[in-house]
Amino acid sequence: MKSVLVVGSSNTDMIIRVPRIPRPGETVLGGEFSMAAGGKGANQAVAAARAGGRVAFVARIGEDDLGARALAGFQSEGIDTRFVLRAPGAPSGLALITVDERGENSISVASGANALLSAGDVEAAEAAFSAADILLLQLESPLATVEAALCLAEDKGLPVILNPAPARPLADDLLRRVAVLTPNEHEAELLAGVPVRDEEGAREAAVRLRARGPAAVIVTLGERGAYASSREFEGLVPAFKAVPVDTTAAGDVFNGALAVALAENRPLAEAVRFAQAAAAISVTRPGAQPSAPTRAEIEVLL
Repeated sequence: MKSVLVVGSSNTDMIIRVPRIPRPGETVLGGEFSMAAGGKGANQAVAAARAGGRVAFVARIGEDDLGARALAGFQSEGIDTRFVLRAPGAPSGLALITVDERGENSISVASGANALLSAGDVEAAEAAFSAADILLLQLESPLATVEAALCLAEDKGLPVILNPAPARPLADDLLRRVAVLTPNEHEAELLAGVPVRDEEGAREAAVRLRARGPAAVIVTLGERGAYASSREFEGLVPAFKAVPVDTTAAGDVFNGALAVALAENRPLAEAVRFAQAAAAISVTRPGAQPSAPTRAEIEVLL
């Protein structure tokens, strides 16, 4: 079993399902409320664990009930939580999610303890970096923390997958430390400076982003699939057909499963296909972490 290290965020998702997402100033009645474990880092850690990886997680949670629940959830998934730290006096991260009847969502996040995850916390987890086969990062943590993780991974010769979400501009010095960059179409547009409306736009964005450093770029395109670009493979990997119920964590499930497949040294196209299968299953289920499929379920779909 390959080892996946995830550095990132942990949130509790508070979800309201409504007929449609409200416009500014509008109230939509008739919603159904639920709570689920979430946060991009935590979602990806759980997805990787269920996909067959041995996972360690570096994060900050609050010393509150939500933090305690999150920690218990990670432990129940078999995730190594030695580097999941409590932040005295800070609330755990929280996300308010509105999901419409088509499964599309709108998300607002209060970072809480996630904003306190520091470069020092990363450096204190050096043992986890030494033991890992691959590192998975996102951008819900402070950028200085992400940079510290990239530098430590470089020192250890550890390949890095960076899911650049939420979208923000990134320096070339940061991108050159990334082995695999996995933006969605909106993030690819921001980083590459070209419109991504179709396969050709995804190809152009991937080419531009690879020129800035990453060995491989995978632009996820939702139900259309994912455009992968590297020296070994270039092309669109089609998505599996699925009737979406909730797309909240589809990208996170994709990245968690991708990390496992790449840690297992699968060719890029095969790894993307594995991740696509995981994501396709996840959108048929409500919630973030609850939607992540097991390895057996992924293999059945494949």
